[in-house]
Amino acid sequence: MIRSTFDIRWARPVDAAEIARLFLMSSDGLAAYIWSRHAREDEPVEAVGAARYARTGAAFSYENCLLATRGDEVLGMVHAFEMPEPENEAAAPDRVLAPYAELEDPGSLYISGLAVHAPFREHGVGGTLLDYVEALALTRALPRLSLICFEQNALARDFYLRRGFNVADRRPLVPHPCLHYTKGDALLMVRPLMEAPHTPETRLPDAAVANTD
Repeated sequence: MIRSTFDIRWARPVDAAEIARLFLMSSDGLAAYIWSRHAREDEPVEAVGAARYARTGAAFSYENCLLATRGDEVLGMVHAFEMPEPENEAAAPDRVLAPYAELEDPGSLYISGLAVHAPFREHGVGGTLLDYVEALALTRALPRLSLICFEQNALARDFYLRRGFNVADRRPLVPHPCLHYTKGDALLMVRPLMEAPHTPETRLPDAAVANTD
């Protein structure tokens, strides 16, 4: 597959279930843990996630998600939003989530999830989605990108290192049966951005105007 065989577009409400499926893949079990805390009896966590991303006016919404598509098929997604300053009286997160709250980078464009379905990996889909996130950050005059990655997820970690991210901070993860890893650290990875003109390949879709904060 080459770049010309897929398109990048903003997600729509109808994409919420697909976004949830990709989030379960990208989060290495963390999304499953969070959604399970809100699930009704016998409700699949994927349904909780779909409802979460069908919302509007929230950070975790389809409005902040770009999709790589080929026709009606979704190949992958990236979800990103500006990380706000912490609230003075914010409730303390539970023990499992505490390390990730401590690794937030206010003022950055936070990549909360990037995932590509297995058949479409190694074809530039993830890298192209990351190019579009950089364009989005520059459009919003944000100085850097940030994300949190499990140290033990070597494929993801090394991908971001190749793309110019550096490890800025780390916290030991708190093991839980939902998480894919039981040891190692959660890594805050940051990439500073330099002002640069957008190339045609990374020009944001027109619908981005409706998705700004």
